[in-house]
Amino acid sequence: MGFFLETLFGGLMAGMLYALIALGFVLIYKASGVFNFAQGAMVLFAALAMARFSGWYPLWFHFESRLLANLLGFVTAAALMVAVAWLVERLCLSRLVNQDGITLLMATLGIAYFLDGLGQTLFGNDIYKIDVGMPKEPLLVLQGTFDGGVLISQEDLVAALVAATLVALLALFFQKTATGRALRAVADDHQAAQSIGIPLDRIWVIVWSVAGIVALVAGIIWGSKLGVQFSLSLVALKALPVVILGGLTSIPGAILGGLIIGVGEKLSEIYLGPMLGGGIEIWFAYVLALVFLLVRPQGLFGEKIIDRV
Repeated sequence: MGFFLETLFGGLMAGMLYALIALGFVLIYKASGVFNFAQGAMVLFAALAMARFSGWYPLWFHFESRLLANLLGFVTAAALMVAVAWLVERLCLSRLVNQDGITLLMATLGIAYFLDGLGQTLFGNDIYKIDVGMPKEPLLVLQGTFDGGVLISQEDLVAALVAATLVALLALFFQKTATGRALRAVADDHQAAQSIGIPLDRIWVIVWSVAGIVALVAGIIWGSKLGVQFSLSLVALKALPVVILGGLTSIPGAILGGLIIGVGEKLSEIYLGPMLGGGIEIWFAYVLALVFLLVRPQGLFGEKIIDRV
């Protein structure tokens, strides 16, 4: 039972990180109605900026405080992601208002390749370290309840708590603020939103900025665990099954989808892997997403679209 709980907790914590990345996809889709293929590149670009600036500032200004370096690096990386959001709106999205969804989709692909190349140009292509002081030692709990106790990664626990806090704040932002309601209106119909005075350009800058900050937090967490390298953008691919499972327009769906996939892939790898030859954790999420596409393509919480003619 103790080993099962270890696996379950590990899956839940991994699921929260998947949900955090999936939020970036949901945010962009809710504001523009298009799937943002640049989200993985945004995670990588933001993590590279954080890693490099937090390393450069002590050299430039001759101080040794890691906390100050990380704080300055985070603020600079966040400002850079806001600048990217403004440039994306000004140079790309503002010229594609009311265009077909496939046009915006191809635009996000172009943005992804641009950010990948810009990241290499500005920050290099080595493996960089992000050290934000997350505890690395495992934590042993419930020793009196289960023989040998339950081993929990403190780093994963802290990361899951940070992700859960950010998810909750974003859910409140969308549901309780005027800007959040405006974002939902823009997602439903660009022309109708403009006709009632909602500034489309400002809304898109806001949502891409928020998605950039989410990408930065996700990049810091994954960069702390794995190091900042260009394979980090592939981590975002795990968020694709999450949004398919939970629904492209639902923040609660992103949370539940992330938890289901995180737990499912861990349990299946441990208990089904020996019978099926292992490697289940790699493909489990995509097979589950395929099943949902066949059975319920709008996801658990997605809105079913009905076209009347």
